[in-house]
Amino acid sequence: MSDDRTRAHVFVSGRVQGVYYRASTRDAARNRDIEGWVKNLDDGRVEAVFEGSENAVEEMIEWCHTGSEAADVESVEVEYEAPKGESGFRIEW
Repeated sequence: MSDDRTRAHVFVSGRVQGVYYRASTRDAARNRDIEGWVKNLDDGRVEAVFEGSENAVEEMIEWCHTGSEAADVESVEVEYEAPKGESGFRIEW
């Protein structure tokens, strides 16, 4: 792993469930060679982990502010963590 690898733990609030937000996040992450996962939370938010190059992770965080076409994002909270070696990008249930 390169030294510029970073990990962001992200919580997205707003109308982000039932609007293809998870599938769009997966596609956007894969297009940027990001590894990690995305899932819906019981409280209506979407939670995601992005691991990859610093630039790619920052692009994904920025992408989350808009998300899928039908989403209405109110806020994006980000916590940075040490990379844990995620492999691939998946939707968790």
